[in-house]
Amino acid sequence: MILLRLAIGSLTARRFTVGLTVFAIALSVALFLGVEKVRTGARASFADTISGTDLIVGARTGGVQLLLYSVFRIGNATNNVGWEAYSEIAARPEVDWIVPLSLGDSHRGFRVMGTTESYFKHYRYRGDRSLAFAAGSGLNDLFDTVIGADVARELGYSVGDPIVVSHGLASFTEHDDKPFRIAGILEKTGTPVDRTVIVSLEAISAIHVDWTGGGQSADRVSADMVRAMDLTPETVTAAMIGTTSRLKVFALQRAINDYPREPLMAIIPGLALQELWEIVGVAETALVGVSVMVVVTALLGMAAMIFAGLNERRREMAIFRAMGARPGTILLMLVLEAMLIAAAGALLGMVLLTLGMVIAQPMVDAAFGLYLPLDAPGQRELTVFGAVVLAGGLVGLMPALRAYRMSLADGMTVRN
Repeated sequence: MILLRLAIGSLTARRFTVGLTVFAIALSVALFLGVEKVRTGARASFADTISGTDLIVGARTGGVQLLLYSVFRIGNATNNVGWEAYSEIAARPEVDWIVPLSLGDSHRGFRVMGTTESYFKHYRYRGDRSLAFAAGSGLNDLFDTVIGADVARELGYSVGDPIVVSHGLASFTEHDDKPFRIAGILEKTGTPVDRTVIVSLEAISAIHVDWTGGGQSADRVSADMVRAMDLTPETVTAAMIGTTSRLKVFALQRAINDYPREPLMAIIPGLALQELWEIVGVAETALVGVSVMVVVTALLGMAAMIFAGLNERRREMAIFRAMGARPGTILLMLVLEAMLIAAAGALLGMVLLTLGMVIAQPMVDAAFGLYLPLDAPGQRELTVFGAVVLAGGLVGLMPALRAYRMSLADGMTVRN
């Protein structure tokens, strides 16, 4: 107890340099924990983007690519799924529900997705959450559209506003002869749905009914005329499937992968995500390594601060020795000082991280769709705290050993 009071008193006497060292350690710990928080939050957000879907079906390609363009709207499909193949899959007894997805068009930088009302019924995210409307309702008319929260916020849209869909992703050609009306705005989900313009599958067929070879034909079909036409699509981009039993997932996947009439592929979303994490695992490891090196650098800075102060503290050490303190006591006191500095820095780092999370969480969620939960310190944080304190003691052992070797005569010598 006396040793602890002496260490605290010594640190208080050097509060300015000690404070800077504590702050440096705090920033490094906050960076390390923040990187871990973002890394795990990104994984959780990706995993929570789609829940309750057993299989995703698309044209034969890479599993990660199929997942990225069908769920995260990243990239494009190499091919489409024929409507006949889609209908046969939908009719299989293992299929409980199936949701078609048709991608390819855009609206002012946002992806347009054609689907059916079953998308609003079966799409789940973050466990078992379903889509909810912040305003308006679903697709009740051929040219109705439902937009995500980010689309409405960034473009200033409200229910009833007209919008025009552009042909393709980077095209200046618009389907302005068949405008849509915003029928509903979805609540914020933190998923790619927020940046999606949703229309009916029939509407995708309607706006392309007079398009051939990538351009609109001279014989245009008006919006009124197209309503009387058969708008069954020829193809869809992908489909989400829920099975009647999890035991039937692999059998259905094998049947789809072996479909004889066209090359199809069915993936399990969770397994495809694992492939994605294996791809980006090297970058994650490098980022964690950099943050660890920042913590090590801060601890070495603490050791340098203690080393630099030893010459000024020689007389202090000599007085302790003269009062009966053993060399081992001096060593323990310096090690204890280092551990106290490291503990204070780690605690302050966790506080800074919490404050940063409170401020950054809504902004990160809005900008990137990453949900970073504000949790109480758990096993990981306690492990990091203990590791930093232990490392601080080990680093402080180096200057402590030097002080241990200082002789009483050297400490009492007056140097000119």
